[in-house]
Amino acid sequence: MIRIFTFGVGLLLMAGGVAAEPPAKVLFGAEQRPSEQRPAPLGSYARGCLAGAEPLVETGPRWQAMRLSRNRNWAHPNAIRFVERLSQAAVDIGWNGIYVGDMSQPRGGPMLTGHRSHQIGLDMDIWLLPPARLDLSARQRENISSLNVRSNDHKSVNANWLPSHMALLRAAAKDPAVARIFVAGAIKMKLCADATGDRRWLRKIRPWWGHNTHFHVRLNCPRGANGCVEQDPIPRGDGCAAAEWWVTDALAPPAPAPPPPNAPAHVPKPELTMASLPTQCAGVLAAR
Repeated sequence: MIRIFTFGVGLLLMAGGVAAEPPAKVLFGAEQRPSEQRPAPLGSYARGCLAGAEPLVETGPRWQAMRLSRNRNWAHPNAIRFVERLSQAAVDIGWNGIYVGDMSQPRGGPMLTGHRSHQIGLDMDIWLLPPARLDLSARQRENISSLNVRSNDHKSVNANWLPSHMALLRAAAKDPAVARIFVAGAIKMKLCADATGDRRWLRKIRPWWGHNTHFHVRLNCPRGANGCVEQDPIPRGDGCAAAEWWVTDALAPPAPAPPPPNAPAHVPKPELTMASLPTQCAGVLAAR
């Protein structure tokens, strides 16, 4: 039997009378408001937290935040400013604006469901659905779906793909604040096939599993944010040759080798705990 006791912002799990440290996602997922601290991303994109988060206005002049029930429209101020810039770029290419999916929780950190990253307020999902309107109700934002632009065999884009999708991705990738953008492999290959002129922006477009209904923007650590941990630099080149793997071998991997006799059972990867995160994250949880 497991019992849960809460003490202020703390939480203690008792299993068989023995105290157990709860997963960090339980603690951060329970926070409904940001900390009253100076904005600061702490740790890495998939192992950190966010002090002093700023909310993305639920309905802005050129955007709407989606799935409001998740309470994930929080971010570092740099991410809010990026949404403002990208939404203007969307208008410039002929869209009404953009729909913004998950950003971060009020205090960042691991999430109860979904993303492994999005923990320090510098990640955000931008829907590939060009908005028909920007006055959706909260209920409509829960029920509307984005646009799948990938074919059923995962090898190419489908008829939902528009030239304006490439224009929007190009605008996002050219923003100096952007570190990388994750898309489905088929999208990367389409961009590689169609891009002309200066192709340097393609380097930031990185194929990754899923990402066929949205693209995931990751920003660089803000200048002077000493507690923020950048990813390794992107490899040189436009990444187009390497991206072919995502629409070929990645779709038909060889069968795994059978485990050796008497091999130990697979042990799931342990959940992140507060001890796994930067020490400052305890202060973020404890702050008003």
